[in-house]
Amino acid sequence: MTERFRDTELRAFARDLFRHAGMEEDKAAVVAEVLVEGDLLGHDTHGLAHLPPYLDALASGELRGVGEPERLSETPVVQTWNGRKLPGPWLVRQASDWASAAAATFGLGAVSIQRAGHIGCLAAYLQRIAERGQVLLLFSSDPSTASVAPWGGTQRVFTPNPIAAGWGTGGSGVMMDISMSITTNAMTARRRAEGSRFPAPTLLDAAGTPTDDPNAFFSEPAGTLLPLGGMQAGHKGAALGLLVEALTSGLSGYGRKDPSAGWGAALLVLVLDPARFGGAAAFAAETQWMADAVHGNPPVRGGDALRLPGERGLARKAAQRFGGVALHPSIPPLLRARGERAGVDFPTPL
Repeated sequence: MTERFRDTELRAFARDLFRHAGMEEDKAAVVAEVLVEGDLLGHDTHGLAHLPPYLDALASGELRGVGEPERLSETPVVQTWNGRKLPGPWLVRQASDWASAAAATFGLGAVSIQRAGHIGCLAAYLQRIAERGQVLLLFSSDPSTASVAPWGGTQRVFTPNPIAAGWGTGGSGVMMDISMSITTNAMTARRRAEGSRFPAPTLLDAAGTPTDDPNAFFSEPAGTLLPLGGMQAGHKGAALGLLVEALTSGLSGYGRKDPSAGWGAALLVLVLDPARFGGAAAFAAETQWMADAVHGNPPVRGGDALRLPGERGLARKAAQRFGGVALHPSIPPLLRARGERAGVDFPTPL
């Protein structure tokens, strides 16, 4: 059964658990906010589902709850950080705020980060910057692991390597969060645990045969996730995955060529300010025209009215802030157990 909870209570619960585990107050608050935002938007494999592994990483020292990133290089518009395995959501929030301020003056700002903690749902960062009239682009990879083969191959080389982007249109805005593989590691693990298969081939088994069976990913020898585009156009997704590798590990200066030091995301946070390009008014007019063109486009026979990327997530967020956050049935038992262990009360369902 799906249980619903007040988003404010979920945030307070997660914040208190992170504080109990030794995370600094400001970091605990941001991480809790970002994880709950993922669930509000409907990305329930990348919301509070990550709370238990984050707590485990804090306990083992794989994730650090105290400290600041090391600044490796700096110009007026670009910084490069060693994230020192600090919480990914907090690092992205800090980086996006710095890049936003730089963009307001110079038109763009970018922060490249190596060795960051897991950052959760990329879409969770977009609205905050888009509401400032700016454009946020976020790229992520993890050089310590691999799950996707290059096009035509059968051995894992890179990760799903998501790209996220958000900007305003005068209406609800556009938010996109797209992995460069058809599915993610987390969704594959969930389907395996549920005993369900994908609706179409989304993986290759170890021999390179397309399959809908998530167990192929965990077999020995292991299969791989198919690039975005699948068997028909996966060369495009694989190429984009390589682009993300260059923009994350490549720019940050630490990647797959280096000895693995355990989990450590590689990130690029890029903010553009339209006011410093063709002008904020021109940007708003163009993006609103395009939004109107999408909404006014006749749907295919029997299809629904067209929507912009992110509109469904933002509508779900508004509804869940009013009617409660629906957590995947697998998540509340895990959270309750963590709360009992720490002496922190788990919220009562609505």
